[in-house]
Amino acid sequence: MTVQPTLPFVLRADADGVATLTLNRAAQRNPLSEGMLAALTAELSALAGERSVKTVIIRAEGPVFSAGHDLKEMTARRSDPDRGRAYFADILGRCATMMQAIVRLPQPVIAAVEGVATAAGCQLVASCDLAVAGAKAQFCTPGVHIGLFCSTPMVPLSRNLSSKHAMEMLLLGEMIDAETALRMGLVNRIAPAGQALAAASAMARTIASKSPATVAIGKRAFYEQREMTLAEAYRHASAVMTENMLARDAEEGIGAFMEKREPRWEG
Repeated sequence: MTVQPTLPFVLRADADGVATLTLNRAAQRNPLSEGMLAALTAELSALAGERSVKTVIIRAEGPVFSAGHDLKEMTARRSDPDRGRAYFADILGRCATMMQAIVRLPQPVIAAVEGVATAAGCQLVASCDLAVAGAKAQFCTPGVHIGLFCSTPMVPLSRNLSSKHAMEMLLLGEMIDAETALRMGLVNRIAPAGQALAAASAMARTIASKSPATVAIGKRAFYEQREMTLAEAYRHASAVMTENMLARDAEEGIGAFMEKREPRWEG
Protein backbone atom coordinates (compact mmCIF):
# COMPACT_ATOMS: atom_id res chain seq x y z
CA MET A 1 0.00 0.00 0.00
CA THR A 2 1.40 3.36 -1.02
CA VAL A 3 1.32 6.05 1.66
CA GLN A 4 0.24 9.36 0.22
CA PRO A 5 2.46 12.30 1.23
CA THR A 6 0.85 14.84 3.53
CA LEU A 7 0.15 18.12 1.80
CA PRO A 8 1.83 21.16 3.37
CA PHE A 9 -0.57 23.33 5.32
CA VAL A 10 0.89 26.48 3.77
CA LEU A 11 2.43 26.95 0.33
CA ARG A 12 4.95 29.69 -0.34
CA ALA A 13 5.89 31.35 -3.63
CA ASP A 14 8.33 34.25 -4.06
CA ALA A 15 8.56 36.75 -6.92
CA ASP A 16 9.80 40.33 -7.24
CA GLY A 17 10.40 40.76 -3.52
CA VAL A 18 6.91 39.49 -2.64
CA ALA A 19 6.31 36.28 -0.70
CA THR A 20 2.85 34.75 -1.16
CA LEU A 21 1.61 32.37 1.53
CA THR A 22 -1.34 30.17 0.52
CA LEU A 23 -3.55 28.38 3.04
CA ASN A 24 -3.66 24.87 1.60
CA ARG A 25 -6.55 22.98 3.21
CA ALA A 26 -9.36 23.85 0.78
CA ALA A 27 -11.31 20.64 1.40
CA GLN A 28 -11.47 21.44 5.12
CA ARG A 29 -12.27 25.14 4.52
CA ASN A 30 -8.75 26.22 5.53
CA PRO A 31 -9.31 26.11 9.31
CA LEU A 32 -6.77 27.64 11.67
CA SER A 33 -6.02 24.22 13.09
CA GLU A 34 -2.98 23.21 15.10
CA GLY A 35 -1.13 22.36 11.90
CA MET A 36 -2.16 25.53 10.08
CA LEU A 37 -1.20 27.77 13.00
CA ALA A 38 2.17 26.05 13.34
CA ALA A 39 2.85 26.38 9.62
CA LEU A 40 1.87 30.05 9.43
CA THR A 41 3.88 30.89 12.54
CA ALA A 42 6.95 29.13 11.12
CA GLU A 43 6.64 30.93 7.77
CA LEU A 44 6.26 34.33 9.42
CA SER A 45 9.23 33.66 11.68
CA ALA A 46 11.37 32.80 8.69
CA LEU A 47 10.20 35.81 6.68
CA ALA A 48 11.10 38.24 9.47
CA GLY A 49 14.79 37.60 8.79
CA GLU A 50 14.68 37.59 4.98
CA ARG A 51 15.83 40.94 3.62
CA SER A 52 15.04 39.90 0.04
CA VAL A 53 11.31 39.80 0.88
CA LYS A 54 9.76 43.27 0.93
CA THR A 55 6.04 42.42 1.20
CA VAL A 56 3.93 39.38 2.13
CA ILE A 57 0.54 38.27 0.79
CA ILE A 58 -1.72 35.77 2.55
CA ARG A 59 -4.31 34.03 0.37
CA ALA A 60 -6.10 30.67 0.30
CA GLU A 61 -6.93 27.78 -1.99
CA GLY A 62 -10.59 26.99 -2.60
CA PRO A 63 -13.89 28.83 -2.11
CA VAL A 64 -13.28 29.60 1.58
CA PHE A 65 -10.47 31.88 2.70
CA SER A 66 -10.69 30.45 6.23
CA ALA A 67 -13.56 29.19 8.37
CA GLY A 68 -11.68 30.01 11.57
CA HIS A 69 -10.72 27.62 14.33
CA ASP A 70 -11.08 23.88 13.77
CA LEU A 71 -14.12 23.26 15.99
CA LYS A 72 -13.91 19.49 15.52
CA GLU A 73 -10.32 19.55 16.75
CA MET A 74 -11.30 21.68 19.73
CA THR A 75 -14.48 19.78 20.60
CA ALA A 76 -12.55 16.50 20.74
CA ARG A 77 -10.71 17.85 23.78
CA ARG A 78 -13.88 18.21 25.84
CA SER A 79 -13.19 14.65 27.00
CA ASP A 80 -9.99 15.79 28.72
CA PRO A 81 -10.07 15.69 32.55
CA ASP A 82 -10.35 19.51 32.62
CA ARG A 83 -13.01 19.49 29.84
CA GLY A 84 -10.47 21.02 27.48
CA ARG A 85 -9.64 24.16 29.46
CA ALA A 86 -5.84 23.82 29.12
CA TYR A 87 -6.08 22.91 25.44
CA PHE A 88 -8.46 25.78 24.62
CA ALA A 89 -6.16 28.26 26.37
CA ASP A 90 -3.15 26.84 24.53
CA ILE A 91 -4.64 26.85 21.02
CA LEU A 92 -6.08 30.36 21.46
CA GLY A 93 -2.69 31.50 22.74
CA ARG A 94 -1.01 30.00 19.67
CA CYS A 95 -3.49 31.79 17.43
CA ALA A 96 -2.86 35.10 19.22
CA THR A 97 0.89 34.60 18.83
CA MET A 98 0.51 34.07 15.08
CA MET A 99 -1.74 37.12 14.67
CA GLN A 100 0.73 39.28 16.59
CA ALA A 101 3.57 37.93 14.45
CA ILE A 102 1.83 39.51 11.45
CA VAL A 103 1.75 42.87 13.19
CA ARG A 104 5.39 42.56 14.31
CA LEU A 105 6.68 41.39 10.95
CA PRO A 106 8.96 44.07 9.42
CA GLN A 107 7.30 43.60 6.04
CA PRO A 108 3.73 44.75 5.37
CA VAL A 109 1.24 41.88 5.06
CA ILE A 110 -1.68 41.98 2.62
CA ALA A 111 -4.67 39.64 2.79
CA ALA A 112 -6.04 38.64 -0.64
CA VAL A 113 -9.52 37.33 0.08
CA GLU A 114 -11.77 35.34 -2.23
CA GLY A 115 -14.79 33.52 -0.84
CA VAL A 116 -15.69 33.48 2.82
CA ALA A 117 -13.65 34.53 5.86
CA THR A 118 -15.41 33.75 9.13
CA ALA A 119 -14.58 33.92 12.85
CA ALA A 120 -10.79 33.54 13.27
CA GLY A 121 -10.54 33.64 9.47
CA CYS A 122 -12.01 37.15 9.62
CA GLN A 123 -9.60 37.82 12.50
CA LEU A 124 -6.73 36.90 10.17
CA VAL A 125 -7.92 39.42 7.57
CA ALA A 126 -8.27 42.14 10.21
CA SER A 127 -4.80 41.37 11.57
CA CYS A 128 -3.11 41.98 8.21
CA ASP A 129 -1.85 45.49 7.49
CA LEU A 130 -3.87 45.73 4.27
CA ALA A 131 -6.62 43.66 2.66
CA VAL A 132 -8.01 43.25 -0.84
CA ALA A 133 -11.33 41.47 -1.33
CA GLY A 134 -12.68 39.84 -4.43
CA ALA A 135 -16.10 41.22 -5.35
CA LYS A 136 -17.85 38.07 -4.11
CA ALA A 137 -15.91 37.79 -0.83
CA GLN A 138 -17.89 37.66 2.41
CA PHE A 139 -16.97 38.17 6.05
CA CYS A 140 -18.58 37.15 9.33
CA THR A 141 -17.96 36.71 13.05
CA PRO A 142 -20.79 34.24 13.72
CA GLY A 143 -19.83 32.92 17.15
CA VAL A 144 -22.81 34.57 18.81
CA HIS A 145 -25.08 32.11 16.96
CA ILE A 146 -23.52 29.09 18.67
CA GLY A 147 -22.99 30.51 22.15
CA LEU A 148 -19.34 31.41 21.56
CA PHE A 149 -18.76 35.17 21.31
CA CYS A 150 -15.92 35.96 18.90
CA SER A 151 -13.81 37.56 21.62
CA THR A 152 -10.41 37.00 20.01
CA PRO A 153 -11.51 38.20 16.54
CA MET A 154 -12.86 41.21 18.43
CA VAL A 155 -9.30 42.37 19.18
CA PRO A 156 -8.22 43.27 15.62
CA LEU A 157 -11.77 44.15 14.56
CA SER A 158 -12.02 46.77 17.30
CA ARG A 159 -8.68 48.20 16.17
CA ASN A 160 -9.67 48.40 12.49
CA LEU A 161 -13.37 49.25 12.47
CA SER A 162 -15.31 51.91 14.32
CA SER A 163 -16.76 50.68 17.62
CA LYS A 164 -20.28 50.60 16.20
CA HIS A 165 -19.26 48.60 13.14
CA ALA A 166 -17.19 46.14 15.17
CA MET A 167 -20.04 45.59 17.61
CA GLU A 168 -22.48 45.19 14.72
CA MET A 169 -20.41 42.33 13.31
CA LEU A 170 -19.86 40.72 16.72
CA LEU A 171 -23.41 41.03 18.08
CA LEU A 172 -25.41 40.27 14.94
CA GLY A 173 -23.08 37.65 13.50
CA GLU A 174 -24.37 38.45 10.03
CA MET A 175 -22.47 37.81 6.82
CA ILE A 176 -21.34 41.05 5.19
CA ASP A 177 -20.36 41.46 1.55
CA ALA A 178 -17.21 43.04 0.14
CA GLU A 179 -18.82 46.45 -0.33
CA THR A 180 -19.91 46.53 3.31
CA ALA A 181 -16.46 45.35 4.42
CA LEU A 182 -14.94 48.22 2.44
CA ARG A 183 -17.36 50.74 3.96
CA MET A 184 -16.64 49.47 7.48
CA GLY A 185 -12.87 49.58 6.96
CA LEU A 186 -12.19 45.84 7.12
CA VAL A 187 -10.69 45.85 3.60
CA ASN A 188 -8.88 48.51 1.60
CA ARG A 189 -9.97 47.68 -1.93
CA ILE A 190 -12.33 45.48 -3.92
CA ALA A 191 -11.14 43.65 -7.02
CA PRO A 192 -13.24 41.82 -9.61
CA ALA A 193 -14.13 38.30 -8.46
CA GLY A 194 -11.10 36.06 -8.82
CA GLN A 195 -8.70 39.00 -9.10
CA ALA A 196 -7.95 39.69 -5.42
CA LEU A 197 -4.50 38.11 -5.66
CA ALA A 198 -3.61 40.11 -8.77
CA ALA A 199 -4.72 43.33 -7.11
CA ALA A 200 -2.88 42.48 -3.91
CA SER A 201 0.24 41.60 -5.91
CA ALA A 202 0.17 44.97 -7.66
CA MET A 203 -0.14 46.69 -4.29
CA ALA A 204 2.66 44.53 -2.88
CA ARG A 205 5.00 45.38 -5.75
CA THR A 206 4.38 49.08 -5.21
CA ILE A 207 5.33 48.74 -1.56
CA ALA A 208 8.33 46.57 -2.49
CA SER A 209 9.69 49.44 -4.59
CA LYS A 210 10.11 51.58 -1.46
CA SER A 211 12.98 51.52 1.00
CA PRO A 212 12.45 48.36 3.08
CA ALA A 213 14.11 49.97 6.09
CA THR A 214 11.78 52.97 5.91
CA VAL A 215 8.70 50.77 5.53
CA ALA A 216 9.74 48.62 8.51
CA ILE A 217 10.34 51.71 10.66
CA GLY A 218 6.97 53.14 9.69
CA LYS A 219 5.02 49.93 10.25
CA ARG A 220 6.50 49.41 13.70
CA ALA A 221 5.91 53.03 14.72
CA PHE A 222 2.30 52.93 13.47
CA TYR A 223 1.34 50.09 15.80
CA GLU A 224 3.38 51.44 18.71
CA GLN A 225 1.86 54.93 18.66
CA ARG A 226 -1.68 53.63 18.29
CA GLU A 227 -1.64 52.37 21.87
CA MET A 228 -0.40 55.71 23.29
CA THR A 229 -2.02 58.95 24.33
CA LEU A 230 -1.88 61.80 21.80
CA ALA A 231 1.06 63.51 23.52
CA GLU A 232 2.95 60.24 23.95
CA ALA A 233 2.30 59.35 20.32
CA TYR A 234 3.73 62.64 19.07
CA ARG A 235 6.82 62.30 21.26
CA HIS A 236 7.36 58.75 20.04
CA ALA A 237 6.72 59.58 16.38
CA SER A 238 9.09 62.56 16.56
CA ALA A 239 11.85 60.37 18.01
CA VAL A 240 11.26 57.73 15.35
CA MET A 241 11.31 60.30 12.55
CA THR A 242 14.53 61.85 13.89
CA GLU A 243 16.23 58.46 13.72
CA ASN A 244 14.70 57.86 10.29
CA MET A 245 16.12 61.16 9.02
CA LEU A 246 19.60 59.96 10.00
CA ALA A 247 19.19 56.66 8.12
CA ARG A 248 21.11 56.13 4.89
CA ASP A 249 17.96 55.48 2.83
CA ALA A 250 16.37 58.75 3.96
CA GLU A 251 19.48 60.67 2.95
CA GLU A 252 19.50 58.87 -0.39
CA GLY A 253 15.76 59.32 -0.98
CA ILE A 254 15.75 63.03 -0.22
CA GLY A 255 18.87 63.53 -2.34
CA ALA A 256 17.33 61.62 -5.23
CA PHE A 257 14.14 63.70 -4.98
CA MET A 258 16.10 66.96 -5.05
CA GLU A 259 18.29 65.71 -7.91
CA LYS A 260 15.27 64.39 -9.83
CA ARG A 261 16.53 60.82 -10.13
CA GLU A 262 15.45 57.38 -8.95
CA PRO A 263 16.70 56.48 -5.44
CA ARG A 264 19.05 53.55 -4.85
CA TRP A 265 17.82 51.88 -1.67
CA GLU A 266 20.28 50.06 0.56
CA GLY A 267 17.75 48.85 3.13
